[in-house]
Order: sequence, then structure tokens, then C-alpha cells
Amino acid sequence: MRTKMAGSDFLQLDPARAPAGGLTAWLTDELRDAVRDGRLAAGDRLPATRVLAGQLDCSRGVVVEAYQRLTDEGLLSGRRGGGTTVRTDWLPAPSAPPETSGSPPSNTPPSNTPPSRTQPPNTAAPPGARPVAGRIDLSPGLPDLSAFPRAAWARAERAALNGLASADLGYGDPRGLPALREALAGWLARTRGVRAHPDEILVTNGVAQGLVLLATVLRGHGITRIGFEDPGSRGAREHLRRWGLEPVSVPVDDGGLDVAALDTTALDAVLVTPAHQFPTGVALAPGRRRALVAWARASARATAPHVRTPAAAAFPSRLVIEDDYDAEHRYDRPPVPALRALAPDRVVHLGSVSKSLAPALRLGWMLAPAPMRAELTEARYWTDLASPALPQLALAHFITSGAFDRHLRQVRRRHRARRDALLAALAAHLPDAAVHGVAAGLHLLVTLPDDVDDAALAARAERAGVTVHPLSSHRHGAGPPGLVIGYAAAGPDRLREAVARLAAALGRRS
Repeated sequence: MRTKMAGSDFLQLDPARAPAGGLTAWLTDELRDAVRDGRLAAGDRLPATRVLAGQLDCSRGVVVEAYQRLTDEGLLSGRRGGGTTVRTDWLPAPSAPPETSGSPPSNTPPSNTPPSRTQPPNTAAPPGARPVAGRIDLSPGLPDLSAFPRAAWARAERAALNGLASADLGYGDPRGLPALREALAGWLARTRGVRAHPDEILVTNGVAQGLVLLATVLRGHGITRIGFEDPGSRGAREHLRRWGLEPVSVPVDDGGLDVAALDTTALDAVLVTPAHQFPTGVALAPGRRRALVAWARASARATAPHVRTPAAAAFPSRLVIEDDYDAEHRYDRPPVPALRALAPDRVVHLGSVSKSLAPALRLGWMLAPAPMRAELTEARYWTDLASPALPQLALAHFITSGAFDRHLRQVRRRHRARRDALLAALAAHLPDAAVHGVAAGLHLLVTLPDDVDDAALAARAERAGVTVHPLSSHRHGAGPPGLVIGYAAAGPDRLREAVARLAAALGRRS
């Protein structure tokens, strides 16, 4: 029996932190602090009282009263039909831009180019690339592309075109257009607890390009090995290898990455998915989060003697790379703040709209410690100059208009219904299966008895017309067998049919 856990992505509000009987005062204080420290800027719209009350699982009167108190204090303003916004005459002191911002890329090409691939590229078609009649693709990582908000995105593109300046049609800033970086700064502050100046943000063509840029810079500092969750994404592991970083397995358990095991590896960098670990679905436990930050700050690393860079002395001695995977998709647990909020001087934060909107948009972002930004910007410049302008401006409008938040609320309800349908089908057809990672994300993990060959089972399922991933394909070392099953891209009826086929492939009768 699952219990609903209240919490809002907006400002990472968690009512469990409120004192007994003091929910209204707590919410008022949280909102006041957000206005005063700049997470809520002048003109920002707050969620509708009914929406926020639903997310916090409290009465609407609590939210109405908190809004009214701050309106009386002169921080908020509200009008019938216009919602509640931060007053435009409330102007907190702007944060200073980072010291490395605005540095143009040098004219010297990067000294390190990606090594040639040591093995043939994977010729298998990517998930969903070759549809087969009757086949049900439950590959993890497939978003519900039918939910893409076509009308709202078209309005955002029209608004972007109407406001497009002639200068925006030229070669843009390799960091990304200011409008998008400003919109992302506000959105990340409100939803992920990350406070950053727009100049700290580097717009990328998704998380994949972010990893390429990081690999280029890390190799330039003599780092060629990186900690990697085990089990962890096979695709990300191969991606890192392709660009010259050797993943070193670090075990994952019910608390997430085993930081004590990481501490024995003599590594200087690690890639983690703390909000929703792939593929187990666990969130990095609070104690592990603190331990990981402590690990990053524990030891200085001697720069490789062949490396010559002005920023070498200031380059982080240890680095945590945070892939904010599936952070926006959660159902039965409070939001998990981004790890970067704990240690912006040691954490690189990567995110994208590939799972929340569509991979085809190729829009993502990176926030890195200050000493790395100039090198990352230069690497981006020499990679492809910059991201296309129109999608950037459209996403900026999509965020600032509130359309993005509305879309996320809609797809969250849709995904929850599909998740519930999959869980019910598993309970009916595979009652002995242990299911993990159900509280968030777009996939779940089903662990199987030790005598089951999950790769063989996945192959039988494929012959039966159902695509799932064996857990062993995402694991470097030994471990229990299992299936990683995505549910966002299939409707409830298709999910039920898929599980019936899986049970038949396993030799079970419902």
C-alpha cells in the first residue's frame, strides 16, 4: 500500500519540515525567504493556491493565508484572474556574475581531441527506431512523445519569432542566449533549489554534449578515469569511453552510491544520478549526499606535469558530476533538491528537457564550478559554435510563461496513471516479483530469482513482441538478475498486455 507523500517542486517545499501546528507560518517564511534571496524574482508568478495546496496536501486556506500575509507585507500582489506575483517594486540586490563569465573563447584550438574509437560503433538501432507491428517498446528512457505540447510550443515559437532581433540570427554566445539562461536560472532556483547567475549556465545540446565537453576538459587536466554507478546506464558508460574517460565501477545499494567504496578508488571525479538513480530508482540518501560532498572536498590532487593551464591551481581537486536524471518526474515522494545546491564549488550539474519535452529539441544545460567555465565555453565554441537560436528562445518563453510548469503537472498525472497500471499488472501476473523505484521516474526495476537469466528472458520477451532491458546489461559486476521496464511511452492497456507477455515468457500463468 503506497502512501502519498506531499511536497512541491516549487522551491523544493516539503511540509514535513514544518513544525506541528505551524504549517501556515512555515509556508509564509519559506516564500518570504525565497523572495528576499532572489529565488523568486520581481514579477515571478506563484502557483495557483489550489495547485500548491494539492502538492503540499494541505487545505487551500493555508496557502491563501500565506499569500495574503506576504501581500500585506508588500512582497506579493494579486488580482482577480491575474494570479499572485512578486511585486515589481520589490527588487533584491542582484547576485554578482561569476568571475569567469563573459570571457570570450580564445583563438587557440583545444589541445586534446577525442581519441578514435577502439571498437566498432554499436550498430543496433536505438530504442523505438524500428517499429515492429504489435511490438510494445518498454525500453527505459523513452518519454511519452505523444504528450508533447504542440500547441503551447507553437505559441512559444511564434512569440520567439515575433521578438527575434536581427542580432539573434547571427553566431550566438557559445554559452547560450541570455534569455534562455535567465529563464533557466529562475526555473532551477524555483524547482531544483539551485541558485545561480545566468552567466554560470552553459546551454548544451542535451546531457550527452555536456559529457563530451566535460571529458574534453577533464582529459586536459590529466583525469582519464571516472567513478561510475554500478549498476548504471550502459549508454552513458559507453559515451564516456568514446570520449576518453574510463568508467570505474562504484557499487550502488538502497542508499544510492556507496561513497565509502568510492573513497577507496583514488579517483578524482564521479558521475552520479542522485535524484533518481538509473536503473535502481533510489534517491541518494541524505547521509550519502553529505558524505559525497565531503569526499569531493577531502583531498587535493596534483595536476599532471604535462598539463599547462592558467586555471590549473584553482581546478577542483575532486569533482562530482550530477546528472539530474528524471528529477521532474515524481509521484509518491517529496522532491529531492539538486546536489549542486550543497557544493557549487565541487559539483557539475547537468540537465535537459529530453525526458520532460522531447529528445529531438536537443536542449540541455550545465552549471560548473567557476574555474572550469572558461574551458568548457571554449570547448563548446570549437565543438559547434552554439545551439540554434529559435529553440532556445522558444524554451525561454515556454518557461517564463508558465507553460512548462503546466505541462509537467499534466504529464506527471499521465505517467502516474501508467505507472499504476504497470504495477497492477505486475501484481496480477508476476506476484512474486520484487518491484523497485516506483516513487519517481519513467521506469521501474523488477528483480528476479537468482536462477533466472535476465538476458535470456529479455530475448524471449523480444521474440514475444516486448522490449525490456535486462538489469545485467547495465551492470558491470555481479548482482541479482532483473528487468528494467519503462512505462511512459505506452498506454495502460498496452502495459497490461506487455506484462502478460512477459509472464508467458517467464513461464508463469496468471
